[in-house]
Order: sequence, then structure tokens, then C-alpha cells
Amino acid sequence: MISAESSERTIAATASRLLFRYGVVRTWYYDCPALVLLGSRSCLSISGRDYQPSDELVGQTNLVTIDLSPMIGKSCGDCARSFVIERGRVMSIPSLPEFQHGVTTLRELHESMLQFVTPETRFSELFHFTNDWIGAAGYENLDFLNNVGHSIASSLDDRLFVDETTKLPLGSVDCFTFEPHIRRGGGRWGFKHEDIYYFNQAGQPTVL
Repeated sequence: MISAESSERTIAATASRLLFRYGVVRTWYYDCPALVLLGSRSCLSISGRDYQPSDELVGQTNLVTIDLSPMIGKSCGDCARSFVIERGRVMSIPSLPEFQHGVTTLRELHESMLQFVTPETRFSELFHFTNDWIGAAGYENLDFLNNVGHSIASSLDDRLFVDETTKLPLGSVDCFTFEPHIRRGGGRWGFKHEDIYYFNQAGQPTVL
């Protein structure tokens, strides 16, 4: 549904309509069910409380990030993806080197996280591991709160963040998000990929 003529505003409206079609009529994140950033704002990190969609058009070459925060009953979801636009269309396999590198780097970061964490790993330990990994890859963490994820909770105030101050183990919560938002040093584009993870009965981190 994304084309060269789309904008943050139209993409956010389409995402909200699709959520409603699947029975999602509420969001847990400041009345912002779909936070969309593209183009000159792909590196922007902003709270849903302050977000206003832009009318900047997608055009022929772009990066579009869609961050969803649905809520059904007391169950909260969280999912973000960056979509590469080339020749005015979403491309599952990008051809431009900077897009290729960003997408590959995020995939490898999630894979490395899965190899690193156990139920005993502290939120702060995952934070330091991730930021060290991002820096070694030649990227920077763009998050405005300087974290890389949070626990899933029934209210905003109950979330535990994957930051340097939270010393509790990851296994103390039912599930947590991992959502690094990164830019290559000197680069133009801000890449983001978010999934929810939990530990299975064998203690292995598993994507929800």
C-alpha cells in the first residue's frame, strides 16, 4: 500500500484502519497507534506524546519506519519495521549498499542478542552489550531515551527499560522488546526493527 505518493500521514492512517479491521481499537502509547517516520525524519527519535505525522512524500528512494502499539483488553503489543523504498516501491531485498548494510546490521544485531541473553542477564547488561555492538559496527544508538527496549506492561509507568540503570534480570518479566534504532556514522538513514521476546521453558530467548 506504500507508494511514492504516500506520506507519514497517509501511512499512519492506513495502518490505523488496518488495526481497526483486525479488532484493535485502542493503543497503549499516548493515543498513537502507528508512529511513522520517513525521509528526513528517519533518524528522529520522538515520544508518541509529541508525534505529529509529516506530509513529506515517500518519493522514489526512502526508508519508512512504522511502529505499532496495539492494545486489546489488557494485552499490549509492540512492533516496528523499517521498509526500504527503491523506485517508488517497497523492496524486500534492497539494491543500494547503504540500505543493504543497515538491514543486514539490524538482523545480525538481533541474532547476536539471542546468543547473548539468558533469563539471568540484567536489563543493564543487555544495554551495554547492545551499545558496544552498535559502536563496533560503526553505528550509533538514536533512541531519545538512550535505551534499546523495554518490558511489556499493562501501563506506560510500569515498563522496565533496557538501559544502564535497570539491574533486574530479563527473566523477571514475562516478555521484553528489543528495538535498537541505529544510524551508520555519517549516514542519512535511521534503521529500526522491533520484536517481542520471551524465554521458553528451556530458558531460551524466543521471538513472540
